[in-house]
Amino acid sequence: MGRGFNLRVYEVVRQIPSGNVATYGDVATMLGSPRVARQVGYALAALADPTVPWHRVINAQGRISHRGDLIRAESQRRRLEAEGIVFDALGRTELSNSRWRPEGLPAGDVTGG
Repeated sequence: MGRGFNLRVYEVVRQIPSGNVATYGDVATMLGSPRVARQVGYALAALADPTVPWHRVINAQGRISHRGDLIRAESQRRRLEAEGIVFDALGRTELSNSRWRPEGLPAGDVTGG
């Protein structure tokens, strides 16, 4: 996966509305490649553009994937909470309440990854 893939990821992520989240697998599926959820994460880790709302992408369990970067994870959580996303005591959000479903894409077309 290269720069072109990353740019496509950023275009999808830019569409996620405030107060909503998508999983890495959701973004991958919207790109037509449901098996590349991990690469979506790599693309977001390489992000240099502050206008892309990277914080709206979480894992399939409804949690923030911190990958050892606790400062970034806390920043992500604060940003999401400021947009109305609620986390439980285990750091999970209920995806059924906040998961973004793009218009024209049936719910079954967005996977859990």
